[in-house]
Amino acid sequence: MAKPILLSVDDDSGVLRAIERDLRAQYGAEYRVIGSDSPEGALEVLKQLKVRNDNVALLLADQRMPRMDGVEFLQEGMRIFPDAKRA
Repeated sequence: MAKPILLSVDDDSGVLRAIERDLRAQYGAEYRVIGSDSPEGALEVLKQLKVRNDNVALLLADQRMPRMDGVEFLQEGMRIFPDAKRA
């Protein structure tokens, strides 16, 4: 069975890489870590994961991003994966 997914989104690529690195170091044995540098891209990834019946355990979003803030992203993400935790 595939590992559940931790998905993070941050428009700052340096911050995103650091988050992914830290999540993998701490949770990589139990979870798959995916990152996106745009909320729109992350929503597309979520739609693809839904089609594949993957399980998303966590949505982690930067609050201040262009075009869509973190709250908006989390609201949209929860429509796709309502059981995912969000931060």
